[in-house]
Amino acid sequence: MERYYDLVIVGAGPAGCTASLYASRAGLSTLLLDNGAPGGKLIKTFEIANYPGTGVLSGVDLAMKMFEQATAFGATYEYGDVAEITKDKVVKLSDGQEIQAKAVLIATGTKERLLNIPGEKENIGRGVSFCAVCDGAFFKDKDVVVIGGGNSALEESMYLTKFANVTIVIRRDVFRAEKQIQEQVEANDKIKIITKHIPKEIVSENGKVSGIVLENVDTHETQTIPCSGIFPYVGQDPMTQSLKDLGVCDERGYVIVDKNMETCIPGIYAAGDVIQKDLRQVVTATNDGAIAAQHIFHSISNL
Repeated sequence: MERYYDLVIVGAGPAGCTASLYASRAGLSTLLLDNGAPGGKLIKTFEIANYPGTGVLSGVDLAMKMFEQATAFGATYEYGDVAEITKDKVVKLSDGQEIQAKAVLIATGTKERLLNIPGEKENIGRGVSFCAVCDGAFFKDKDVVVIGGGNSALEESMYLTKFANVTIVIRRDVFRAEKQIQEQVEANDKIKIITKHIPKEIVSENGKVSGIVLENVDTHETQTIPCSGIFPYVGQDPMTQSLKDLGVCDERGYVIVDKNMETCIPGIYAAGDVIQKDLRQVVTATNDGAIAAQHIFHSISNL
């Protein structure tokens, strides 16, 4: 049976939760959908230190606070795997349900990019992990390798030292991360840094990761680093599969929106990491969600 809402929000991360808060407070019937736990990437983040007004707190704590506010004014939260969103603002779920809305907000965020090397896919969950907070404790007193030189890679490396000895591998000879994080990593005696190398293959024994083959970008010589865990942090891709037929995304899959977070299709909006923009942070996601919800409220009120 088809259901009806003023606003359907797909994705319960910071952008989606903020939009739910603003929309429900304004009196819109609001449905918040997600195919995972509320909070998005916050629940995979050990520590948040740059969200204004909160000091330092865990990602899980911030996620739960946002979710509580998102549903405190009457918004409905449901688990739902969205298969397709139509131009007529019908949200089709993979289980066959269809939900009609006056407006739809896409806040699905991004997913971690694979290394795309031999031995990776078959070892996901067997030593290859994309979440240090989720899996770090499994590598107590073991050696792990982190691939990547950005903020996420270095922050997660610092967290992993609570359990393991960490080797960071980067393609260049300098990090891309903020200076403060670099200094913390370089001062940590549980972290080793290998520069100017790229991963070529993940090695396993008895169904578990046992090492990684690295190649020197200058000499092309290879070496195998023994390890029990590998954590790739080499970028992210937008989760926009449900929008593939709408023509609202750029060549990389990010949603193109205007200043009101609206796409070229009236009534279909996007916010957070999934949109085309330069800075993807919790604070910018909440900003996007608030802007979108306010514009949706005024648009629906004027109908």
